[in-house]
Amino acid sequence: MEKKILLLFFLFISLKFIAQEDCFVKLQRAFDDRGSYSVSDDMHRNVIISYFEDGGGSYCISGKARVENGLIVSIFLQYDDNTYEMMNNNFFNSKKNPPIIMNGITEMIYNSDSEKFKIVFIDQLKPKKKGYKPAILPTDL
Repeated sequence: MEKKILLLFFLFISLKFIAQEDCFVKLQRAFDDRGSYSVSDDMHRNVIISYFEDGGGSYCISGKARVENGLIVSIFLQYDDNTYEMMNNNFFNSKKNPPIIMNGITEMIYNSDSEKFKIVFIDQLKPKKKGYKPAILPTDL
């Protein structure tokens, strides 16, 4: 009986881990595999803001970000009614400078609320490479 309970416990934990794959890990993997187009100076209206939790893992929300001279100058968080709220301008990288963008994703950003996050420019993700169509062999070979 104890073995069954222990087995069920491990199965539950495993399924929970698989079902809740970290949102940033999926994004980072896609950008590492496919690369990114350069991020131009502009207001980017479709970004993903990935917040990192202290215990590990992350959660992602939608937003927009303004880029000037290759640096993040303003961030807006999107509500579920599609309105935006500007984040206070008290955000910076680990050296207390404006965050930069590398391969479509910012370096780690910190704010005055002790949060840490990265901005993912999802529209800059390069498309998947085409795959070759496998040949279908005739059945009378």
